[in-house]
Amino acid sequence: MYTYSGTPAGLDTSLTALQVHHLMKSPTLLARRFKDIVDEKFIADYLLTGRYAAVGGAIAYPASDLDIYPKDVPEAVGPGGQYPLTQMDSGQLAIAQTLKRGIATHVFDEEISRMLINPLNDALTYLGNAIVKQVDSIALGVIASKVTATFASPSAWTGASAARGIVTSVRRAKAQVSALKLGLQPTDIILSEDQFEQAMAELLLAGLLPRENGNPLTTGEWPNVLGLTWVTSPNVPFTDPFMVDRGQLGGMADENIVSPEFAKAGAVEIASDRLQGRDGYEPRARRVTVPVVTRPSAGIRITNTGL
Repeated sequence: MYTYSGTPAGLDTSLTALQVHHLMKSPTLLARRFKDIVDEKFIADYLLTGRYAAVGGAIAYPASDLDIYPKDVPEAVGPGGQYPLTQMDSGQLAIAQTLKRGIATHVFDEEISRMLINPLNDALTYLGNAIVKQVDSIALGVIASKVTATFASPSAWTGASAARGIVTSVRRAKAQVSALKLGLQPTDIILSEDQFEQAMAELLLAGLLPRENGNPLTTGEWPNVLGLTWVTSPNVPFTDPFMVDRGQLGGMADENIVSPEFAKAGAVEIASDRLQGRDGYEPRARRVTVPVVTRPSAGIRITNTGL
């Protein structure tokens, strides 16, 4: 399985049933276990690198690309002279509201007695996958709706001229973004899983990828080809590859809701309540966030690939 930065820590399966009960009653220990399982699986956080604090359930952000060049020009400054002052443009602001997305499940005492830590691991993986899928799908949908620039590939990314189509369109699409003179330099290209596998196979056949050591089809590591990191996710909703400058594209605005039973596990919060009279627990996971694209020009859609 691909992860977006590093490898999650190994899971300890040697705990006794009593120790598992203790773990489920401790928000801190539960959060640590949850983070081990789901850490670094959000493609949303990988692509939208900004970290914003949403206060009062919303965040105000620039609605369009800001001009990176000041209206004033640098002037000659003599010894002890005053530097000319220029005003940065904050642009027109838009408002994005956060939404609390959460899910819960049950783990019963009989399951813990029979299978020890495994039912808890399954429950946390179940909850984590649900949060990741929801947040990633929404974030990728926001990117697709905000990024409006397109580049039509001169030839398909399949067939006899596939490698030529990939190389030509990627290089020219990068040049189109750079030509805006907004200080943008694409760093990543996002594809659906089917498109990713096809594109990697074509690049491998063309000799642009190593056949053994470093081959992304066998190592599971994100490849860097043509100066771009190629990434994918099962939650990609679009049918055309998107190229982005992830350092400039935008960020995730998370809201901090203080709830004493919840503990932070990275971007997600986790809690576990004892089910009174039912011999079990109810683990809950939530994330209060909204994805924000602050610079739509930091991305471009590549069409006509035939993938």
